[in-house]
Amino acid sequence: MQELWHLVSDVGHLTENEVMLLVLGLVDVVMIANLLIMVIIGGYETFVSRINLKGHPDQPEWLSHVNANVLKVKLAMAIVGISSIHLLQTFINAANTSSSTMLWQTVIHITFVISALALAAIDRFLSPKPAAEHVPAANGQGPDGAKPSPAQIAD
Repeated sequence: MQELWHLVSDVGHLTENEVMLLVLGLVDVVMIANLLIMVIIGGYETFVSRINLKGHPDQPEWLSHVNANVLKVKLAMAIVGISSIHLLQTFINAANTSSSTMLWQTVIHITFVISALALAAIDRFLSPKPAAEHVPAANGQGPDGAKPSPAQIAD
């Protein structure tokens, strides 16, 4: 909230870099708040009890297929996003940051990215494979009741 107050109260006296840093700080706070909400709701749905929001307009799209692996990947991607914001803040404020600090923040960010990609790959390999394409039924009709085209029959 200090960043928002500082941005609003000093809007005429701030440089472009200061405004970008303050806005990035606000984006960072929003991303962290969304991460907390996602972890709280997803963790409750996964480990405690189902939340019956079927058909409710406020149901998050991802809540219908959440499990521990999906939650891990979403958490890792959110951490990468937050790390990206911090790294961008560091590069914008490079004049006031040591090269050693920038190097370590970059290495840590790359580690987060590689970890998130590894978690996503593991989730992809462990998740159930989609069902094979539907073979036309004995009555010659597909799943929607339509007759298959000659090209579909040839396959």
